[in-house]
Amino acid sequence: MSTPLGPYSPARRAGDFVILSGQLGTVPGAPTPTLVDGGAADQLRQALINAASLLAEHGARMDQVVKGTLFLMDVADFAACNDVWTSAFDAPRPTRSTIQIAGIPMAGARAEVELWAYAPLS
Repeated sequence: MSTPLGPYSPARRAGDFVILSGQLGTVPGAPTPTLVDGGAADQLRQALINAASLLAEHGARMDQVVKGTLFLMDVADFAACNDVWTSAFDAPRPTRSTIQIAGIPMAGARAEVELWAYAPLS
């Protein structure tokens, strides 16, 4: 897991929910936060891989994700990011909101995703 860009927790468990802060398409294990090459879809793909790893650290899986919020710098990337989303989640897919935003606090970032997973503790 990379170090957060701000004063927040990357993930928190709240009862049966695991809630992830916004995840970026950063290269795992890089000494400093570095985005993967490519555009919004490539960054989203990596962000979802990073999110899966973070969920696992907190006892949750991608198939337990019930809500996602996708932040895009350009709504023109919506269709390409939908393709990534459908490859990451089987039906029934999580609910999702998509918002075009003015900026992400990491230079070059084109997509960010936050997720909520329902992962009961036995």
